[in-house]
Amino acid sequence: MAEVLHIYENNAEAFDRDRGRQLAEKPYLDALMTRLSPNGGNVLDVGCGTGEPIARYLIDNGCRITGIDGATAMIELCARRFPGMEWIAADMRTLSLGRRFDAIVAWDSFFHLRCEEQRAMFPVFADHTAPRGLLLFTSGPAHGEAIGEIYGERLYHASLSADEYRERLDASGFDVIIHTVEDAQCGGHTVWLAQSR
Repeated sequence: MAEVLHIYENNAEAFDRDRGRQLAEKPYLDALMTRLSPNGGNVLDVGCGTGEPIARYLIDNGCRITGIDGATAMIELCARRFPGMEWIAADMRTLSLGRRFDAIVAWDSFFHLRCEEQRAMFPVFADHTAPRGLLLFTSGPAHGEAIGEIYGERLYHASLSADEYRERLDASGFDVIIHTVEDAQCGGHTVWLAQSR
């Protein structure tokens, strides 16, 4: 994880410039928001990056965002862009905010953790999710590791199997609402939306 944070810390401005704003994620964000109160909700954005486009879309639709990211440079960009929201430089693996949220979003962030670290995150998610709260995250399509590349650096990704994600979610008190594997309309993302019991 330190290597991943190093990449984003050193390339925050470039990442912000290059990050697409077309919001292919919109169907999943809308599926989340239709289950929130009409006035939005309190959303914890885990690995929020620079707040574009996901946090912006949620904010524009009435949500109150608490964003966390391990890259301080990303958090500083968020704070300048959306000063009315809460932005915290923090490691998701040790997160302990002492409060619960109507929804948690971990889009393209959770999958940078090693498998054993991902397993340890489900109690963290549960500790930060209100009753009937929502959890939206992306994973790989199957168990394994993959190395991508960004800004000339190797970028680590890992995934549990779909069966294990279901087991971990169930054990942490979540029911799966949506599981889409390699959605071609969403850049090939594998997406999970679950709700706490």
